[in-house]
Amino acid sequence: MNIQDYLTRINISEAREPSIEFLAELQLKHLYAIPFEDLDIPDRARIVLDLERIYNKIIPSKRGGFCYELNGLFYWLLTNLGFHVDMLSARVYNHDRKAVGPEFDHMTLLVHLPARHNSSASPQLLFADINEDYLVDVGFGDSFRKPILMPNGTVSDLSGTYRIRGSKGNFAVEKLNKGLWELQYSFTTVPRQLQDFAEMCDFQQDSPTSLFRTRMLCSKATETGRITLSDNSLTIKKGKEKTKIEFNTRKDFNKYLYEYFEIKFEE
Repeated sequence: MNIQDYLTRINISEAREPSIEFLAELQLKHLYAIPFEDLDIPDRARIVLDLERIYNKIIPSKRGGFCYELNGLFYWLLTNLGFHVDMLSARVYNHDRKAVGPEFDHMTLLVHLPARHNSSASPQLLFADINEDYLVDVGFGDSFRKPILMPNGTVSDLSGTYRIRGSKGNFAVEKLNKGLWELQYSFTTVPRQLQDFAEMCDFQQDSPTSLFRTRMLCSKATETGRITLSDNSLTIKKGKEKTKIEFNTRKDFNKYLYEYFEIKFEE
């Protein structure tokens, strides 16, 4: 990995010491620069969980990816920058079936940072070995844009208000919707390895029941909202305004893909 090339890809000029401020900037700039996309599924190019291969696809080739690729690569960047990070398995909530998916359905990240202490803390606490843990995710599409403090933190950003709830290693990410908290995904804090997700990565590409086989999608956050391209529509959200452009040809899909995401596909 070329760290500077990666940072340049997400519009960050230089590396800094690990901190919550730098972590928050990395997450946000990553969401702005690198889209969530499943354009290689079902039959364009096999997605293999190899970090060098993923890096070459996303950084020099300026593509995006889905959760295993995006969070797997972001994990690699963070560890190379000196952060202490764990890969975690998450189970995405399906609102139609009202159930969570299988283990390794999604990858998310847990970042451990030294806790910051105020000047009134006791000398014993000042030198205690205490960490602050933050959930970070750059591979879940339209979701939280800031690190969420574990175990019961809450954040608000342009995408909405989110919180973590749980205990004893079992947690859930929830989003506030019309006054009610809705489950996004559940997760455990057991550290995982990239290859632990390989079987589910294959499933997402091969199973006829996989959502990823039924459509093409490319989406990224912007400073004012989100841009999402699907099989037959382009949706641009700016604040509370939403513009939707419908089309029915692959030529139009490829045109918008290049215009808004700078990804070029042949006819």
